[in-house]
Amino acid sequence: MSTMSIRAPPVLSIRPVRGMLDETFSVEVKNLPPGVPVTLHSLHHSEDKDYWEAYGHYVSDHTGKVTVCEDLSFGGTYTGKEAMGLVWSLRPVPGSRSGLRLRKKDVCSPMELLVSLYRGHAVEGFVEQTPLASVLTERWHMAPGVQRIEIREDTLRGTLFIPPGVGPFPGVLDMWGGGGGLTEYRAALLASHGFVTLALDYLGILGTVDGESRYFERAFNILTEHPQVMADRVGVCGLSFGTTVALSLAAYSTAVHPRCCVCISGSHVHSVGESFMVTLLLLLGREDEVPRDEQNRLITKGCILPLTSDLSKKLDVGRINCPVLLINGDDDQNLATVESAEDIAQIMCAAGKEHLLSMLMYPGTGHLIEPPYSPHFRGSNFMRQGKKEVLLWGGETKPHSDAQEDSWRKILAFLRLHLFPMAQAKL
Repeated sequence: MSTMSIRAPPVLSIRPVRGMLDETFSVEVKNLPPGVPVTLHSLHHSEDKDYWEAYGHYVSDHTGKVTVCEDLSFGGTYTGKEAMGLVWSLRPVPGSRSGLRLRKKDVCSPMELLVSLYRGHAVEGFVEQTPLASVLTERWHMAPGVQRIEIREDTLRGTLFIPPGVGPFPGVLDMWGGGGGLTEYRAALLASHGFVTLALDYLGILGTVDGESRYFERAFNILTEHPQVMADRVGVCGLSFGTTVALSLAAYSTAVHPRCCVCISGSHVHSVGESFMVTLLLLLGREDEVPRDEQNRLITKGCILPLTSDLSKKLDVGRINCPVLLINGDDDQNLATVESAEDIAQIMCAAGKEHLLSMLMYPGTGHLIEPPYSPHFRGSNFMRQGKKEVLLWGGETKPHSDAQEDSWRKILAFLRLHLFPMAQAKL
C-alpha cells in the first residue's frame, strides 16, 4: 500500500462515457503498481429508488493496468473476461426489498452507472469505503434524434418512436406480455436502429374478440399509415403473451399483413373465437393449482402442459405466410415455450411452411429474454390477478446474459433482412 501512496493516483476511464444501452464500453485503469488486487464496482440508483451493484476482482498487470475486456475477473458478481459484467450482473444491494426487477420507465433519461475502483478484493461495505477513482457513465435507450410521440386515439394507448434522418423507414409493432402497462425501452432501442416502432399497451382492452382484433389492427395501421413508414414493410415483435397476439395477427387477420414476426418466450395456445383474456388467465393458472419452489415462487410453466392435441385450442400457425423468428430459453419456468416451439414447428412443417420458421433455443436461459446487458432475474414480483406474487422466470445469470446479447444481434439482423429494402439490408 505504501507504493500506491507515492505514485500518481490511479486513472479510471470509460469509453464511451455516454453510449447506447446495447453498446459495449471499455473500462480501463492505469497508474496502479504491478500485481496489486483491486475491485471495480458499479452502482445504479433506479427510478424506483433502489440501489443495484455489480463488481469484479482484478489484479493489475506488469504495467499497472487493468483492462476489463481483456483481463480476468477472479471473483465478484461475474468472473472471467466480461467487458459488460459491470452491467449485466447488477443485483440489488444487500438489504434491499425482495422480488425486485430493474426496468427503465423513462427512456428520455439515461441509465446512470457509477463505476468505482477500490483497493483489494472487496465483497461488501462499498459505501463505507473511499474509492481510489470513480467515473459516472450514461447508457441510453434512445439515440440522439429519435422522436418519442405519445399515441392516444380513443382507447388505443401507445408510444411511437421515429428514427432520426430522412425516411421512410420500416416499422415494428412492439408488444410485451401479461404484466401489462406501457413498456417502451425495447421500442426506443429498435428506433435507434432505424425502425419506426410503436410500443403498445393492450391488456386493458382485453375482453371481447371483435374489440381486441380491431384494437391490434388499428395499432398496426397507425404504422402503415404513417408518412415516415414504408407501408408494406411493417413487422410485429412480441414477448411472452405478446407472442400469442403476434402469431394470431399473422395467422388470422384479413385486414393487416405483417411482413415478419419476432416471437420471444411465447406460445400459440389460444382458442380462436375466445377473448385473449381467457388465454391469459389460463397461462397464469389457478392459484391452488400452481406449484411453488423452495422460495415460494410460482412456477406457471405447467399451466398449459401437456399441450393439447385439440387444434381448436391452438392457433393454426400453418396459416402464417410471413417469416417467423422464435426465441426461447430451455430453462423457462414461466411458460412452456420449449414445448410450444416444437409444436409450432410441427404444425408449420405439416402445412409446408417450415421455410418460414427460424428457431433459437438458448441453454440455461429463462423467460425474460430482454435487450443485451439487462440484468437477469430468476424470479421477481408480479401482479397476478390483483395480488402481488413472486414468479419464477428461470435461467442462470451468465448463460441468460449471453443469450440476450446473441439474440438481440439476431433479432436486428432478422428485421433488417425482412423489413429493409435489399440495398439497405446489406449495409
